[in-house]
Amino acid sequence: MTRRRFINIVGGGVVLAAASGGLWAATRDPLAARRPWQDAGQGETDLRRRLLSFAILAPNPHNRQPWLANLSTSDEITLYCQSDRRLPQTDPYDRQITIGLGCFLELLAQAAAEEGYHAEITLFPEGEPQPRLDARPVAHIRLVQDDAIKADPLFAQVLSRRSNKEPYDTARPVAAGKLVEIASAARTASIAYTNDPARVAALRRLAWDAYHTEITTPRTLKESIDLVRVGRTAIEANPDGIDLSGPLIEGLSMAGLLSRQAMLDQTSTAFQQQIPVLKEPVDTARAFLWLKTAGNSRADQIAAGRDYIRLNLAATAAGVSMHPLSQALQEFAEMRPLFLAMREALVVRDNETLQMFARLGYGPAVEGAPRWPVDTRIRSV
Repeated sequence: MTRRRFINIVGGGVVLAAASGGLWAATRDPLAARRPWQDAGQGETDLRRRLLSFAILAPNPHNRQPWLANLSTSDEITLYCQSDRRLPQTDPYDRQITIGLGCFLELLAQAAAEEGYHAEITLFPEGEPQPRLDARPVAHIRLVQDDAIKADPLFAQVLSRRSNKEPYDTARPVAAGKLVEIASAARTASIAYTNDPARVAALRRLAWDAYHTEITTPRTLKESIDLVRVGRTAIEANPDGIDLSGPLIEGLSMAGLLSRQAMLDQTSTAFQQQIPVLKEPVDTARAFLWLKTAGNSRADQIAAGRDYIRLNLAATAAGVSMHPLSQALQEFAEMRPLFLAMREALVVRDNETLQMFARLGYGPAVEGAPRWPVDTRIRSV
């Protein structure tokens, strides 16, 4: 969320002149939390660490960054999910977390190909964990040098890729040709899309109803609020979750206007003011794209993630902004009516699983989301 949007939520008529400029303001950008975007591929002599430095830039739900890599065997990587990075309220079966791990694996494979290596990936070598992920490995990766392997042209977009959460330009439609170009990047999943104004309007309403359900269900709201990082110090200390930064944000926080208690109080003025601000990005969607798989195994979810990041990279190459709006796909009980309504609206068959739903349009330039450094995502045993 940008400084401007969040100030609209909680600021009202508040003006904090001391936080609006000057040297102090210039120091409030959490630059250290975004260093992994600059450091990717730099200064690492171990091939595996270089590959991981790109993989950690993958999109993932609530920016939890659940990946942990074991490098104890030469030329191999074993990938795990860090269990306390899951989202039990909004993602009760770890489906979305698994999709994020699929995004991670796709970036790792692309980075390997860029260096002339094939990433030989074995998924869930000790079995697929159900109904939730557990301590067993998500994947085993063996790196095999391959002179015939071709680099993926999408890899050129990795450092520029964003999940652009801002409002989009309502005067710029997304052309059908752009949607075809983006959808063609998928390899295994079924991709569909629409830029039809009437259908887009109906899907915007459904997407917002789902978003509203998530933020007004107390336990799912609390899961998000618990992950909010306000200001540079908090973001750099924990560069994951939902980041709110900028000098005015920090000024409001110091004034006591951004407490977790206030953000959880649905009767408060601050909470009520956030509703139209959060709705604006949904209302400015110019097109929608969705991704289905024939089943819903862990392997299907990984494949969905690998395809989703490919779509996101293709959108970046096409100059189109993209942002997941998958609230209606979530499996918690309060979402069930909208879960079914979205499946009906998108003509999803009974045996299919709707894995991702995203809005597209043309948004402003945004910075990369905070990331933990690659060192912190490697475990020794």
